[in-house]
Amino acid sequence: MVEALIHDSLMRTDLQQTLDRSHIEPAELSTFQRILLTTDGTVTDILEAYLFEQIRIVKLSEKLVLLGQDIPAMGLKEGTEVIARKVLLQGKISRRNFVYAESIVVPERLDENFRQALLETKTPIGKLWFEQKVETFKEILDSSKEKSEDLSQFFNIEPSDRLLSRTYRVVTNQKSVMMITEKFPECYFLGKF
Repeated sequence: MVEALIHDSLMRTDLQQTLDRSHIEPAELSTFQRILLTTDGTVTDILEAYLFEQIRIVKLSEKLVLLGQDIPAMGLKEGTEVIARKVLLQGKISRRNFVYAESIVVPERLDENFRQALLETKTPIGKLWFEQKVETFKEILDSSKEKSEDLSQFFNIEPSDRLLSRTYRVVTNQKSVMMITEKFPECYFLGKF
């Protein structure tokens, strides 16, 4: 009973609901895994502090596409032009991949300087927000646990090994500008890395 009360009072209701829907038990995660799944901070900065290594992005793909379906959480209709990005967050020295991320970015809702830096540099999104002093609000929409399948190649794990992930929306000037899903192996960040 006491454990249930402590558990309920420690986490925001919206975060607890996303974990409950995906059957992820926060008590079974390491402290750092819990931080990665529930914080609304910048993952790049959090990784750098934890790993004591600078993080760089490796762009796997980035292209302008037309949405094939509505995305209600973003207020987007089918046919809207977005930037679809897939990147890895990788240690600059170790060259080890720590996070795989997919994002949908609405270019028409971004400041021109931010859009240009996003498309033309290899600077992580979180660092661009900081450098350009962009105010953001992040809302975690979902968490999941899934088999790594094709993504296993980036982490040197088996396709049957599981990934933990979170999906969140980024709001700037009261407009949803991005939706980001970040995934990392369940076997990562269990203790001292």
